[in-house]
Amino acid sequence: MSSSPTQVPATAPQAAFPTPTTVVQPPKLRRRPALVVASVLLVVIGALASAWAYTSLGTAREVVAMRTDVARGQIITADSLQVVRIGVDPALKTVTPAEAAQIVGQRAAVDLKAGQLLVPGVAQTQLYPREGRSAVGLSLSPAQMPSEPLAVGDKVRIVATPGQQGDVDPTQLKVFEGEIVTVAAPDASGVTAVTVEVSAAVAPEVAARSASGKVALVLESRVR
Repeated sequence: MSSSPTQVPATAPQAAFPTPTTVVQPPKLRRRPALVVASVLLVVIGALASAWAYTSLGTAREVVAMRTDVARGQIITADSLQVVRIGVDPALKTVTPAEAAQIVGQRAAVDLKAGQLLVPGVAQTQLYPREGRSAVGLSLSPAQMPSEPLAVGDKVRIVATPGQQGDVDPTQLKVFEGEIVTVAAPDASGVTAVTVEVSAAVAPEVAARSASGKVALVLESRVR
């Protein structure tokens, strides 16, 4: 009787166990007081800026400012003015757009710079030439006028220069008193156009001498 082969019991598979892993601890957050304070300050500053902007817009009003420079004594034109809207202290007296029409055509009482806000009193209503006086134009080379820049309102003397002989007779010296009304920028040849207000009685002679080019301008003291 044959014996059956001995059966070896199958070995049961080993259970799969997870490989042990190292547990990483979460990083500890470090508190930085300086950053916290900076963040709070930024929030506060932003809130204050927003409040200031809102207040400024609420108090802004339209006022008149200079668009271009206008020298003292020059005519203020509509093109030299502009309307701006800004927040202005109520204590500051400004010129409103409705009042601008009264200034156009007047002469600047002081030098006005572009961007400058207009205030009452910057323009004068006095017309040139004044009663009993006349305005005469002079074309002067650098040798015929002082090197000191002339300004509107300066007191000057117009001196008749010698003829071709170059002789000066003090007893025959002709001098005319005047006041600067306008001064133009020198042209390409260096000649400056100046308008001078003189007595109406001597205006024709001053104009004739000016046309001949034989005059010189003397600037009087500005100390008053």
